[in-house]
Amino acid sequence: MLTVICETPGTLLALERSRPVRGDNEVLLRVRRVGVCGTDLHIFTGNQPFLAYPRVMGHELSGVIEEAPEGSHLKAGDNVYVMPYLSCGKCIACRRGKTNCCVNIQVLGVHRDGAFTEYLTLPEQFVHKADGITLDQAAMVEFLAIGAHAVRRSEIGGGERVLVVGTGPIGMAAITFAKLRGANVTALDTRADRLAFCREHLNVDAAVQIGENDKAQLSALTDGEFFDVVFDATGNPKAMERGFEFIAHGGKYVLVSVVRDTITFSDPEFHKREATLLGSRNATAEDFDTVVKAMRAGQIPDKALNTHRLALADVPNGFSTLLDPSAGVVKAIVEC
Repeated sequence: MLTVICETPGTLLALERSRPVRGDNEVLLRVRRVGVCGTDLHIFTGNQPFLAYPRVMGHELSGVIEEAPEGSHLKAGDNVYVMPYLSCGKCIACRRGKTNCCVNIQVLGVHRDGAFTEYLTLPEQFVHKADGITLDQAAMVEFLAIGAHAVRRSEIGGGERVLVVGTGPIGMAAITFAKLRGANVTALDTRADRLAFCREHLNVDAAVQIGENDKAQLSALTDGEFFDVVFDATGNPKAMERGFEFIAHGGKYVLVSVVRDTITFSDPEFHKREATLLGSRNATAEDFDTVVKAMRAGQIPDKALNTHRLALADVPNGFSTLLDPSAGVVKAIVEC
């Protein structure tokens, strides 16, 4: 089977590997679609903090069941999506239902080889039927679930003022689910093209480009009170630190990004606001269900989000083009 590995940062190789043999309680999956994530781009550029090379990337995937255990809820021919966070089920986080931050988590494409390949074996409990959605949509469920999880963590209510900093796919996912909860959402980014996309396809209430007067614009939008909930989805430590400035008194700050750096903030400013700081990592089955239901209801602009496509065989030569901001990539999907 064809497999693409990231041998070292900046080096992708296409090679042939033997088709895997499934073990007990595993399914054999024919991979059909793989979404390219910021994590994959960070692996390619050498900026992913949880990874050792070489690695087969890819954790946003959909496919078709080739083989399943006897008595499984899955059968050959089923279209499926995958929860790529393989949790242990036993640690303190798992016992609390927080499988997304399992102590012993194995994330496909990060801690273990992922989906840039033609066949994959997985424990069946992490594989779910993609009833009522397409294979393209099923490959987008994971990144949207990260935004849905962050929004659920924030407990946003209708009418609350929300700022999403960073309008890559994860930021767009947070915008989407904040809007579905009835929030008034402002997007903040350096890129005019991303802000235009958010206006056209995600119905943001306001969009502000980062620059000299951005804070004044954000203040004007909120009568000087700033935002009930701020989400950071930039992956930039300086932006993450600056985001503390935009929290309203009594507000919340949700860090969806993860970076290698230490993040610092002014304790007096944080305390006088009695702000709440939340980390948001991955997603749970509840969040995946939220996304699938929204897709079935036609509430996700998935066709607009999928801006680029390439074949698995073309990944070694074509992957670097996805890093070019002028290409206008929002979500690229690899077809296997």
